[in-house]
Amino acid sequence: MSTPLEQQTDEREALQSIYEGDENFKEINLTTFQYKYGEEDSYKSFLVELQWGENYPDEAPTINLNTFYNRNLLPVVKDAIESALKTEATQWLGCGMTYTLFECLKDNLEQLTALQPETAPTVAVVDDGVGALKISDPTTEAKQKEPKKEQLTKAQKRRQWERTDHKGERARGWDWVDIVKHLSQTGSKEDTAAALESAAAAAAANPVLHPLNT
Repeated sequence: MSTPLEQQTDEREALQSIYEGDENFKEINLTTFQYKYGEEDSYKSFLVELQWGENYPDEAPTINLNTFYNRNLLPVVKDAIESALKTEATQWLGCGMTYTLFECLKDNLEQLTALQPETAPTVAVVDDGVGALKISDPTTEAKQKEPKKEQLTKAQKRRQWERTDHKGERARGWDWVDIVKHLSQTGSKEDTAAALESAAAAAAANPVLHPLNT
């Protein structure tokens, strides 16, 4: 009767022969083997790794589905695959079963991955109103509410400047009404003469001083 080690040697040679040229099969080391199912980059694709222990095939191999390749595999699908392998393994204890287990999954692939989506699930974005919030800036709002100032031309600015005392202040009496001109158009000669006397008295009382040229 052959020992587990001898059985493993025979089975390893058989696997190498059967899967020669099959890119989905990979021998990691003398006791660890992998098989990949489904098309590359498919969301339903997964990889199964079987590792023989010292007493294999008198005991079932260790099943590993936690490889990085299976990062997108749903837990429920992973459990279904592992359960199917364990059930099949119990029927073949004492016999080389690696090929049988790999082929078992091929025959039931569609059923085992029925709950696995074909594409990545879409993440729904919940609008909780945060995106609609706007942080107000009092300074900015004040600037927006300020009425726009009238833009003056250079000629208008110059005339405005000439009306001042060149210090930004307008000369005394700049907005006085031309009484003489007004009365000459509407009043009598007597009224006009009286207006002239009144204007002269006001000018004498409040003389306008002009800066000396230096």
